Formats: sequence, structure tokens, C-alpha cells
Amino acid sequence: MKIMKADLVVAGGGLGGVAAALTAARLGHHVVLTEETDWLGGQLTAQAVPSDEHPWIETEHISPGYRELRTRIRDYYRRNYPLLPEAAARPGLNPGLGNVSKLCVEPRVAVAVLDEMLMPYISAGRVTVLREHVPVAAATEGDRITEVVVESTRTGERTTLTAPLIVDATELGDLLELAGVEHVIGAESQAETGEPYAAPVADPRDQQAITWCFPLEYRPGEEHVIDRPASYDHWKTHVDPFWPGPQLSWEKIDIHTMKGRTNRIFEGDMDAVGLPDLWHFRRIRARTQFDPALISTDITLVNWPNIDYWEAPLLGEGADRELALRRCKELSLSYLHWMQTEAPRHDGGHGYPGLRLRPDLTGTGDGLAKTAYIRESRRIRARFTVLEQHIAVVDRPEGAGAERFADSVGVGHYNIDLHPSTAGVNYVNLEVYPFQIPLGALIPVRMRNLLPANKNIGTTHITNGAYRLHPVEWSIGEAVGALAALCLAGRTEPHAVADSAELTADLQRLLTGTLGVPVAWPEDIAVTRPSQARKGPTPVYALPERRV
Repeated sequence: MKIMKADLVVAGGGLGGVAAALTAARLGHHVVLTEETDWLGGQLTAQAVPSDEHPWIETEHISPGYRELRTRIRDYYRRNYPLLPEAAARPGLNPGLGNVSKLCVEPRVAVAVLDEMLMPYISAGRVTVLREHVPVAAATEGDRITEVVVESTRTGERTTLTAPLIVDATELGDLLELAGVEHVIGAESQAETGEPYAAPVADPRDQQAITWCFPLEYRPGEEHVIDRPASYDHWKTHVDPFWPGPQLSWEKIDIHTMKGRTNRIFEGDMDAVGLPDLWHFRRIRARTQFDPALISTDITLVNWPNIDYWEAPLLGEGADRELALRRCKELSLSYLHWMQTEAPRHDGGHGYPGLRLRPDLTGTGDGLAKTAYIRESRRIRARFTVLEQHIAVVDRPEGAGAERFADSVGVGHYNIDLHPSTAGVNYVNLEVYPFQIPLGALIPVRMRNLLPANKNIGTTHITNGAYRLHPVEWSIGEAVGALAALCLAGRTEPHAVADSAELTADLQRLLTGTLGVPVAWPEDIAVTRPSQARKGPTPVYALPERRV
């Protein structure tokens, strides 16, 4: 078996893993980075989800690394795409003009940019990337991981990786299971966390739905209908108790009112900006911004409520991950077939046969993303756990903002956004204040040389819903990369940094000084309800019923 040694091993090439590897490499260390697919970028690329971001994402109050990623994506479009002059000249170019983000882009572009950002360090020998490799085993001695074994998904060849520090940036926290690291699956109980919206009884099966996303273009008058999936009739007729109808429909739950609502794929002019239909929500290419001689269609990314798969969990006792993933994919293909053949049209009639998959944009044979969009992972039992009471507006004194953490190593924001779960629990959507990432949430209670850098940090089932999005995952990875570099340079370990106010301050200076990473929000932003910072009317939230 081949053996590779490094200063830092990062298992998982999502945004957190890339940020950790890039940060440690920039600070002079050798990193081995593994990724289960052939694309780096995780939820932004292999899972094909345009970035979910906060109102201050275009300001100076974000990580320079994440700003560089966004700037390079825009520059890539300007260099390589036939943008119309007025579109190319916009500083805030949004190629898709999607409603969900100020930067809705094709996943292939984000892949190219992440590769570009890593390339100097790969060339210098500081970063080694093992694509299409998954961790299959881990060895430990006492409270330390001594080696991680990864396997090539193409050849089956195994490689042993060793390093003083190990990062689990996998999508499901797989190293936690392999190395026997104390962790949580699913929902904690109210008795444990005191969270008003926590489950009354801990439930490992209470895991957020996963989604198999896919890009579509619309070619009226053409025929692109896919074969009818084997499970089509099930999804067309089955109705879950918490959902307003079959998933093969336009019916969904409105997270603001918690009542049923009818969506449409198109409302009015396809070329408009900001229409509240499905097409405009995650549109990743708006044809009006490109030379029509070459680009004549929009592309939207289907990550819509009705393709959320909540039938069975991926993790825990009795879970069948492969079966759940297959069923998730069948649901997405069934929804596409329904839209092409039976869906009520915006202009009368049924079906849009001109909806066409774009496998060239996902790098797959079937046109769906390379992997399912994962919202929830195993989570470490951490030195400190972020609770609903620390960040949710409804649980904080009026105007107080989120809890300030003396050991903060980054900032972020997103509402607590829990999708329907595999335990039959409906949406939980709570507005939160701009928050911080405490160092204590990155430190396992026992394991001395493992760090989390994805959705596996010390959050709860509830607060994971706010810490799981693109820029926060990047900031978590960046903080982990800086912490690893500090430990390697000082021959110390993460627990010692967390235990020492002086070393914690050194880490914060490394982040804010050398790397320029903010670890606190300005006071005027910290106490702002984000709904008040956005343009347009403030949404009225109907809080979901507390769990009983």
C-alpha cells in the first residue's frame, strides 16, 4: 500500500476542505487534499447548488479568500464568455440573474476557478490533490488519529495518509465514524440543548432532506422528454402528512406562512429579473446578458422543494445510504418527467417537453449533479456547541444581536433553514442575527488532532441550518487551515490553543492580520435583523409550531 506523508491531511474537497488546504498552503505547509468526485467545490460544484449568501456579501465584511473566489468567477466569465458589453461592465456581474444570490453561476465555472486558485500551490508541491478518493479506514492511538486510508473509486487502490493534523471536511463527517470520534447524528433533545425548537426527544433519524439537483434549459417546440422512471407512480400519488400534496406537483409549503402554496415554473416574461417563479429563483445563465449568436437559452438549476428527498436517512443505525441516494435520484428524474409531460402549464395545457437536461454542465452522463446536495452531517461532540439561543432573533433580547464569542475565528450569516426531515418534521425557518464562529465549536471533546471543516462542527441539528451554507463553510475551512498552521509552526495542538487565551489571540491575529479574515461584525451590522437590511418589504414569518 502506498504511503503519503504531509503536514496536514484534509479529507473532503468541498468549500471547507479547499479553504483549509489553501490557507495552510499559503502559510507554508504541505497538504494532501482528497475528494470523492473529480470536481473540487462540494455544494457549489459537484452538488451544483448556486451559493446561498447574506446581504453583506458584496462588502468588505467577508473573508478575502471567499471574495477572491467570487471575483475570479466574475473575471472568468469576462475572459471566456461572450458577454454583452453592458453585462461585462457591471462590477456586480451576476451571470444567471437568479434571485437566490448575487452570483448565480454554472458549476463548471466554479470548478475551473477553484482549480486555478490551488494551481500555484500544486505546482510548488505544497498541495497534493487525490481526486476520486474516499476515506475507508482510520487508525488511532489513544486520542490521536495516526493514519487515514483512502481508496480510489476508479481503481480500488488504497493509500495511507499520515500527518500531525487531520481535517474531516467530508460531506457526511465520515472520518468521525471511522476514527471513533464522539459525534451526534440527527436531532438533540430539548432537555439537552434547551432550544425551543429542538425535538422533545433526541431522534437520530431526524435528518434534513437531501436533494439531487440538475440544470435545465427550455427549448420551446423541441422534444427532450426523458424515460419514465420506475418509481414515477409512487411520487405522483404518495402524499406525506406534512406536505400539501404529491411531490409531483407545483404545491409546496411557504416557509413564511407555513401554509400550502402553488408554485409555477414560469410567471410572465422569462427574460425578466426577479420574478417569484421557480425559473428565476436559481437561474444560473440569463441569455439576455450574452451574445445571442452563441448563447440563446437560459439555464436554471433545479433545487426546488418538491425534489427534497425525506423518505429515509443517510446516516445512523439501519440506514441504507446507497438505497436512499438511488431513491433521491429517482425522485429528481420523476419530477423532470412530470414537468415535461403532465405539469399544468403557465399558459394552459400540460407539460413542457422542451425542458432539456444539460449533462455537459454537470460532467455526468445523466445530466444530474455528480452527488446529492447534503444539508446535514454527523457533528462532533465539541468543546462548545452553538445553540439556537445564541443566534435566533426570536430567542434573543430585542436589538441585542447574536452572542459575541471571545474566541471567534470567523463570521457568517444565514437563517436557520431546516428542510423537511426524514422523521416527518416540516420546515423550521427562523431569522437569525449575523453570527460568529467560535473556536470551541471546532475542537472535539477528546480527539486531539482532528478538526472539522464542513457541516460537522459543534452545532446542533437546529443551528446547523444556519452554519451549513457556502460562505460559512468557506470561513470554517479557512479558520481550520489557520489553526492547523499555527499548531504546526508552534508545535502545539488545537486543544492547547483553545485552552490558552494568549494562543487564541495569536490565532485571531493570524486570521485578521496576515489573512485579513474578519472575526467580528461591525456593531451596526451585528444588531441588524437581516430582513431589514435587504431591499423590499420585510417578510412576515409565521413561526412553525414548536415540536411536541
